[in-house]
Amino acid sequence: MIITGIQELTKAKVKVFIDYEFAFVLYKGELRTYGISEEKELEEETYNVIVDEVLTKRAKLRCMYLLKSRDYTQHGLEEKLRKEFYSEEIIERAIAYVVSYRYVDDRRYARAYISYAGKTKSRKQIEYDLIQKGVSKVDIADAFDELAESESLEPEESLIRALLVKKHYKNENANLEERRKIIGFLYRKGFSLDKIYKVVGESE
Repeated sequence: MIITGIQELTKAKVKVFIDYEFAFVLYKGELRTYGISEEKELEEETYNVIVDEVLTKRAKLRCMYLLKSRDYTQHGLEEKLRKEFYSEEIIERAIAYVVSYRYVDDRRYARAYISYAGKTKSRKQIEYDLIQKGVSKVDIADAFDELAESESLEPEESLIRALLVKKHYKNENANLEERRKIIGFLYRKGFSLDKIYKVVGESE
C-alpha cells in the first residue's frame, strides 16, 4: 500500500489516500506517530492498527459523545459518522457496539417520539416522520402497539377536536367552502377521512 495523497481537511485533520483512493481521516500528529507521508509505503500491520484500534475506537467514542446530548436512531448515527468520513466498515462496528449495550434502540426511540408527537400529530404523520429518521416499519408498529397496550396514546378523535378548537371551527356556523377547507387541512395532517367526518360532524 502506497500513500498517494495527504489532503488537509481542517487545521487539525487530514484525509489520507492510499493507492489513489481515499482511506481515512487522521489527526496531523498521527501522521508522525505512524510514519505516514506521501509516496511512502504503509505496512499492512500499521494499516490494521489504524483502522482496528484507532479509528474504530474513535468512532465508538464519537457515538457515545453524541448520545450524551440526545437520543439518535441507528440511521441518524450512521449519517453523522459518514459526514465525518468514517468508512462503512468502521461505522458498522461502532453502531454494533452501541446497539449491543442498548445505548441505541430504535424501538425505544420510536416510543419516545410517539409519546411526544402523539399529542399533536396523527399516526400517519408520525409514521412518516419516523421512517424519514430511518426507523423500520416493524419497530414503529411495535412501538405503537406497546403504547396502545399501556393506554399512553391520545385517541386521534381527541386530537382532531383539539385542532378544531384551535381553528375556532364550528360546523353549525361553517359554510360548504369552510367545511371543505377544514376537512382538507385535517386530511393533510394525516387523519383518516372516517374520523375527520365523524368529529367534524360533532363540532356543533
